[in-house]
Amino acid sequence: MPFVELFAPKGSLDTERGRRATRALVSEVMKAEGAPDTQAARDISWLVVTEPDAWFVGGEAAPAEPPRYVVRVSVPAGSLNDAKRADMVERVTRVLSEVDDDPERLYQTPAAWVHITEVPEGNWGAFGRVVGLKDIVSFVANAPAPA
Repeated sequence: MPFVELFAPKGSLDTERGRRATRALVSEVMKAEGAPDTQAARDISWLVVTEPDAWFVGGEAAPAEPPRYVVRVSVPAGSLNDAKRADMVERVTRVLSEVDDDPERLYQTPAAWVHITEVPEGNWGAFGRVVGLKDIVSFVANAPAPA
């Protein structure tokens, strides 16, 4: 059950390639997490895109081109191990590189950062109550099959 935040310069995702990236990010993060690709899992896997008005690097305004990205992925603590974290970073970077004008750039310069935040047990909430990893797994596993 990832919550994905994509930060990108204003307008940098206003293309079909950008729309493909936003569709692919959640799917790829779910795969890295080991979540099943079911409607229930997708219903609780969200993506928010933020396009800040200003982007600074080293205290100076960053040039608009080429774009820089930050992807923050929040997942329940205990749902990842080192291999899943590495897979998640690789998948997110690949998705971004596929929409970049220079796909190799993101492997050669620090223009895309992936931050994985593991939310401690007891710090997720939904349905008006605290929701734990077991609750999330049960929700996904016991949801009715799509019609």
